[in-house]
Amino acid sequence: MNVVDSSGWLEYFAEGPNAEHFGVPLRKTQALVVPTICITEVFKVVARQRGEPDALQAVALMQQGSIVNLDRDIAILAARAGILYKLPLADSIVLATGRAMKAEVWTQDEDFEGLEGVRYFPKVK
Repeated sequence: MNVVDSSGWLEYFAEGPNAEHFGVPLRKTQALVVPTICITEVFKVVARQRGEPDALQAVALMQQGSIVNLDRDIAILAARAGILYKLPLADSIVLATGRAMKAEVWTQDEDFEGLEGVRYFPKVK
């Protein structure tokens, strides 16, 4: 199972330098887990940059994976991860969702660097 963090989705949609890294898990939709917080973040960024029709199209592609809602158990795991690793809220939810679903987290967000169960690709500038 795989979780692609919002940074990975946005890199893939923008066809950025790291897009191919994220294409690997994104093409395996049967093993793709999508935290609802990623839908929120991706929709917001795409809508702001390219408009709501493109944002809705991005969300439609994200829905090819298995959507995982933020429930009580994941919320508590996220709070613990946030405290332990000093992660921002959204990142802690992504990490907790990945761990709850026994999935590897794919990201280019440096907040995840060095964490167990994470495939981190530094941003290419």
